[in-house]
Amino acid sequence: MSQKPLAVVTGASSGIGRSTALALAGHGWRLVLVARGRDALDAVASEVDTRGGVGIVEVADATDAAAVEALAARVLARDGVPDVIVNSAGSGEWRFIEELPASAGDRMIGAPYLAAYHVCAAFMAPMLARGTGAFVHVGSPASLMPWPGATAYAASRWALRGLHEALCADLAGTGLRSCHVLLGEVRTAYFDVAAGSHERIPTVGKLIPVMSAEAAGDIVAGVALRPRREVIRPVVLLLFAWSHWLAPRLVEWLVRSTGARRGGAAA
Repeated sequence: MSQKPLAVVTGASSGIGRSTALALAGHGWRLVLVARGRDALDAVASEVDTRGGVGIVEVADATDAAAVEALAARVLARDGVPDVIVNSAGSGEWRFIEELPASAGDRMIGAPYLAAYHVCAAFMAPMLARGTGAFVHVGSPASLMPWPGATAYAASRWALRGLHEALCADLAGTGLRSCHVLLGEVRTAYFDVAAGSHERIPTVGKLIPVMSAEAAGDIVAGVALRPRREVIRPVVLLLFAWSHWLAPRLVEWLVRSTGARRGGAAA
């Protein structure tokens, strides 16, 4: 009997990462669950097991290159070469650049961008040698059309998009794929942790339906199962993206004019 496919999922202890792992577990995958907190990962691993998958816990800070290299060595020796990498680790507050210390930029570029870069780099050589696989990056519409009052957050998501586009060029003809998933607002604990950020969603953005973490996980898992270069959901967000491609200055004006003002929330 062939071995179950293997995915490494960062940010797996909560939110979209957790939901993606559970969705893939329903297809019988083995999941290497990566995050910084063991208790939460152990709970997700138990859920993965009950859904028909195999949950393998790896406690690590993906923003630490040495920690990721050590993690990759363990995974390759114990579990084999991953079929899919899901880069779901991410954090950040929505603030104007002057509202946070300069060090906040380092922290927000760490996840998602550096975490994704480190994990891709650590597993790239063995995945190339095998000639199949996919890297799935969970991004943000801020990488298409930034809104006011989220400077470091938007910059980090543009960096992740840059990684994806660079990998698309690098991986041509190798049998590997880079995939970018852009989602609208997802109902998770993110805005509870990033207090004050939700109020900075541009008014026009409230036209985009909020999706559950489970729905988001199903979308990301779907891309892992059938890799595509870019997936944007829900459909209303896709329509915004198309509008931006057709009339970028108009959409940028709309987002800017209904976005946050210094000293307040969205207009």
